[in-house]
Amino acid sequence: MSKKKKVTIVFDIGKTNKKFFLFDKYYKEVVREYTELPITNDEDGYPTEDLAALQNWIKDNFNAILDDENFEVKAINFSTYGASFVHLDQKGNVLTPLYNYTKPMDVDILDLFYEKHGSKLKIARETASPQAGMLNSGLQLFWLKYKHPEVFKKIRYSLHLPQYLSYLFTGICVSEFTSIGCHTNLWDYDKADYHDWVYEEEIDALLPPIVPTSASINTSYRNKKIKIGVGIHDSSSALLPYILSKKDPFLLLSTGTWSISLNPFNDESLTDKDIENNCLNYIRIDGKRVKASRFFMGNEYKIQVEKLCAHYGKEYGFHREVEFDQDLYLRLMKHKAVYFRFEGIILKRKMISETDLDSFATFEEAYHQLMIELMDLQIHTIQNAIGNSEIQNIYIDGGFTDNDVFMKLMSHHFQHYNVMSSHSPLGSALGASMVISNKKIDETFLQQHYQMKVLQPLTFNV
Repeated sequence: MSKKKKVTIVFDIGKTNKKFFLFDKYYKEVVREYTELPITNDEDGYPTEDLAALQNWIKDNFNAILDDENFEVKAINFSTYGASFVHLDQKGNVLTPLYNYTKPMDVDILDLFYEKHGSKLKIARETASPQAGMLNSGLQLFWLKYKHPEVFKKIRYSLHLPQYLSYLFTGICVSEFTSIGCHTNLWDYDKADYHDWVYEEEIDALLPPIVPTSASINTSYRNKKIKIGVGIHDSSSALLPYILSKKDPFLLLSTGTWSISLNPFNDESLTDKDIENNCLNYIRIDGKRVKASRFFMGNEYKIQVEKLCAHYGKEYGFHREVEFDQDLYLRLMKHKAVYFRFEGIILKRKMISETDLDSFATFEEAYHQLMIELMDLQIHTIQNAIGNSEIQNIYIDGGFTDNDVFMKLMSHHFQHYNVMSSHSPLGSALGASMVISNKKIDETFLQQHYQMKVLQPLTFNV
């Protein structure tokens, strides 16, 4: 009988794709599965994650791997999107839907919050969280307290989503830094403790004890000894392989629905101007802060590309074949102007009443213009995250590494940096696998696992 392969299972839960991976002891991917689960609605009819469907999918896959003769499961961990709480009663029953962080929050409750606890800007600066309603997940607890007091009274513990998934296997409620620190409004970065408002509203009593992100719980599951991680927030997880294997300061540009510039080498307190520019902090697994700036690039890109396809009579997907055209780019830059009205981006830029596509003869030309306008915002957000730190290296990962126009523009605008693309579909899963292992990794690690490519600067003068 062949020897079983020892593996770590990671469930990597995105808003759209749910993935699970098996990694061997060298962090090599052995199995990868993707699925999309149907969503459900909360009590107000707002679309939200179907928690029961998610639990069933996780349990089914976990049990299938346990039963598989080829594998011996040594550990399991979870990386998920942030800003999402699961509220449990005394008996561990789930009390509410998993509210969607895009759900609008009642204005009267937000007004009450700022009236009681300080101005928007003050709270944003102290908690390093640009104010965004439900996306500041701590506000979800305040909202429940004043909107649904009868439910709030029943809460024993509120768990961030990664810790809830861990709880399903351990029955133990914990909190950890990366989830507390992701734009939740809960953490006062200068005080390195929960913000005063959390204590004033007695919400601290509902947050379980904080343990290190690298903590794990050894348990016996179906007579097998398994190490179970406490979960990790996905953006912090995506950063981890870089932090563990790179000695020189760097910035990671993580692209997808959000484009997030993460600088683990800038621990300055945020200024009012930073907050205006949609900067925020995350917490590293060691509790240190990461300066980040973000914008809703992937979301906007999808909206605009759908409009381009409709206007030029192209099938959605056509845009993926468009390659960078230098002559087209130089021509558009000669008469630089704003042609696109962005719908989901709040960063300051010239506003026009409607998108003008009539100025462009072809899909390719309009597409290059769209990328130029998105790149203007991308340059701005990267510079905000770099701040005063000595960064020479920029790593780009996520969905936009496949976008030839985006990558060529990045290499052009950041030609004084060493810009590298890391092509890895592992995303945050690898970090979740590494955080509960004590194995050291070196400089060669990313090269082996991420197919790192150095981008060559473009050779023309604009």
